[in-house]
Amino acid sequence: MMRLSSQIIITSQIENTIIALEQLRQNESIIEIMSPSIKKTLVPDEEQPSPAGVQRIVTEKETFRVEDAKVVIEKAYMASDERSILILIAETFTPLIQNKLLKVIEEPPKNKEFILLTANKSTILPTIKSRLPITILSEKKDEMDLDLDLEQLSLSTVYAFIQSHKRTDTKVMRRVVEQISMKAIASGRYDLDEATLSLFSNAFLALDVGSPPQFVLNTLLLKLLARKKR
Repeated sequence: MMRLSSQIIITSQIENTIIALEQLRQNESIIEIMSPSIKKTLVPDEEQPSPAGVQRIVTEKETFRVEDAKVVIEKAYMASDERSILILIAETFTPLIQNKLLKVIEEPPKNKEFILLTANKSTILPTIKSRLPITILSEKKDEMDLDLDLEQLSLSTVYAFIQSHKRTDTKVMRRVVEQISMKAIASGRYDLDEATLSLFSNAFLALDVGSPPQFVLNTLLLKLLARKKR
């Protein structure tokens, strides 16, 4: 059951989830920090005002940057007797950003709570997961048949897989990267430190800024192969 309190929400239906959270508002204020594309999809008409008690802040770039983390921290430390919910919205949060936010999430100022809304559980650091409960919204989503054995990854299987995706577009490649991250983590065959998790978040970010899908896939798999347990 969705609630308006500190947590991590994992969902592919980001815009619908934002609306659902806004509808739960009673006396608290909501501050949302989101990318331009999410705002445009959420509110196609730029003239449409935000709901009462909701402040929407749009990041300059599609990716959540250090500058945006500073805005979050500033908003969190603004003195107020009113309960405030800060909703941070991004397809992925990089390890750098999560580490920047760790202290304020770990020791939130009075009357402040945090919701991280994202599509990719695999990129959330263990330090953040240990401090915020995770809510995974169940959605029907067909699992992609990767035709790649992440438990037996090798140079030859990497090369063959990359060749099979020479014409894969960015949208499909996002699903491919998501499946690779999920299966790699589930396999238990990789060193799951912060550097490994950053491989997945960096791949999503590279796709977001327009990097060629095949280049992103090649970089991810070769770096992942280097982190395979021997």
